[in-house]
Amino acid sequence: MITLSSSGFLFFVKEQLWQFFEYTAFGNFTWGHLIMILVGMFFIFLGIKKEYEPLLLIPIGFGIIVGNIPFFPGLKTGIYEQGSVLNILYHGVQNGWYPPLIFLGIGAMTDFSALLSNPKLILIGAAAQFGIFAAYISALLLGFTPAEAGAIGIIGGADGPTAIFISSKLAPELLGAVAVSAYSYMALVPVIQPPIMRLLTTKKERLIRMKPPRAVSKLEKITFPILGILLTCFIVPTGLPLLGMLFFGNLLKESGVTKRLANTASGPIIDICTILIGLTVGASTQATSFLTYKSIGIFALGAASFVIATTTGVLFVKLMNLFLKNKINPLIGNSGVSAVPDSARVSNSVGLEYDKTNYLLMHAMGPNVAGVIGSAVAAGILLSFLY
Repeated sequence: MITLSSSGFLFFVKEQLWQFFEYTAFGNFTWGHLIMILVGMFFIFLGIKKEYEPLLLIPIGFGIIVGNIPFFPGLKTGIYEQGSVLNILYHGVQNGWYPPLIFLGIGAMTDFSALLSNPKLILIGAAAQFGIFAAYISALLLGFTPAEAGAIGIIGGADGPTAIFISSKLAPELLGAVAVSAYSYMALVPVIQPPIMRLLTTKKERLIRMKPPRAVSKLEKITFPILGILLTCFIVPTGLPLLGMLFFGNLLKESGVTKRLANTASGPIIDICTILIGLTVGASTQATSFLTYKSIGIFALGAASFVIATTTGVLFVKLMNLFLKNKINPLIGNSGVSAVPDSARVSNSVGLEYDKTNYLLMHAMGPNVAGVIGSAVAAGILLSFLY
């Protein structure tokens, strides 16, 4: 029988307590963890207090907190440790499973009537994608590889699922920074876009009243997703996972005979994927791998690309008006980015500041849904020569 002296017993207890301390978060704490936890709390604050995209910011913010609870490595706890629960859930992000399912839900929720009633509005959605390629060129000039630049550039489309999908293919190591950046700027649409819109337009332009959109037939609505997938995916087959699911979801909605499937796609499926994608993307921001100069550069380039996308959308409408008899209110130019429907709501709210009876929401939804298609096409183009 082994006995311990009083001094040996105290040493044993000290060793056990120290070993326990090493397994606690306090024993693995860094200032980087604290910074990221505060960022997560800030995201939750914006989601609850300011109601900036709460369905996105609250899961991401809580995920950032979860991902930055310090832990002892090797216990299959962290999101980057093979076999951990978070790592298994994160496979849906890393392998691009969640974004197409979200696009399925978006398609099932989207009414393309505003675009079909005035097809030239698709040009505004296309013009806003200039932000993607401007950010791509800027990232190249700053020393990022072509694949990394492509992943960063897509932030300019203000489309979180597309950003995640293309980053998972081109630059998995930047996935967390790109995803958080994209979703952050999507949430901050009501803050970023209005000053740009006011700066680039005159009071006279803001008061332009557009003709009411024409009624769109059911046949047009059913035909659109079929023609849409054929036209877009024959040009960029690499966009098929996103565009195919988007148009399929829309056909489920517009066919009128698959209501249950459309409701499932636009309800439970998109909600579950939003929860999982938000939580795991947030958790991927572990301070030990996230707080780098590259991450800071990505956020800066993302902000620049979003500003450029908004600017080009508004300026392109002003250019179109030089050739149009029935003028388009340039305030809807911001909605060419694919933050649906928030950028369209911003168009409407800024317009109402200058004319309480001039409702631009339905008009803005045209370029807004065109922006969804445009960002997916742009992603397909980047994948086609970078993947």
